[in-house]
Amino acid sequence: MDELKRRLLTRQTGYWTDCFPAAVFLSLMLMLVGMMFSSVLEHVTGIRNVLQSFGNDAAAEFAEFYLSFAGIWIAFFLFANKGNRPMLSCLAFRKDGRNRRGALIGLGLGVLTNGFCILMSCLTGDIHLMFNEFRPELFLLFFAAVLIQSGAEEIVDRCYLYQKLRRGYMEPWMAIGINSLVFMAMHLPNDGINTAGKVQIILIGILFSLFVYYYDSLWAAIMMHTGWNFTQSILFGLPNSGTVSSYSLFKLEAAYARSGLFYNVNFGVEGSIGAVVVIGILLAVVLRRNLGKGEKRDLWASPAVK
Repeated sequence: MDELKRRLLTRQTGYWTDCFPAAVFLSLMLMLVGMMFSSVLEHVTGIRNVLQSFGNDAAAEFAEFYLSFAGIWIAFFLFANKGNRPMLSCLAFRKDGRNRRGALIGLGLGVLTNGFCILMSCLTGDIHLMFNEFRPELFLLFFAAVLIQSGAEEIVDRCYLYQKLRRGYMEPWMAIGINSLVFMAMHLPNDGINTAGKVQIILIGILFSLFVYYYDSLWAAIMMHTGWNFTQSILFGLPNSGTVSSYSLFKLEAAYARSGLFYNVNFGVEGSIGAVVVIGILLAVVLRRNLGKGEKRDLWASPAVK
């Protein structure tokens, strides 16, 4: 017990703001400040008028919501002050190409895992999809918007919060576990969330954390998050954590939808047992492939810690 307590103490390279309560509070402040920046950007850039020029007011309003997360990217660079400066390297595309490869692999995993769940939902008759419309300008706009929104969540959870906790505690599972629980808590206000949805969000939060831990690739997490959300929301028009996009390539015939192994009528794919199993299998594969391996890169390692 004494050894466990010792290993849970703040590392010598840490700051008092890296302890659990302070780190979570600062992460929430990062989101709040980011949203304030977004409000200023909205007025300065006139983005609403630009979006409305596409001729689809409902889609413009939905895209504006996603784009409002851009302020979090800006706020992060301000929060990455002198003590947190190494965090910026997580976003850099380094010469070894790890982040570039991770981005491509992550995007593929997001599309494939979510697409598999949707395919199974169609095959079991739980959902019926029909072609809606393809507008290249809206398609590309929403991909960028989803990337900004998904990336902002990853910056808050898998970069800022994860790295503060990783510096603050000797045990990496503190950073992995806490940021995944906070990630789930951020989704609690979403419409239709259920028990399976909560479990799935925690598991995918752990998976994204392991991308950072084992592969030193924040971009793998960002792009899998993007691919997952874009597939279910923009490609197939299904609820994204309970929210349905105003534009999608296909759309759901909601009157014929029913909850099943891979779909939940209130929370979408993410609220299904099938999605929990799919993410659980992928998580198990990552753990198995890295059995016996340690952390790829510890930003805060020092002789004092070793």
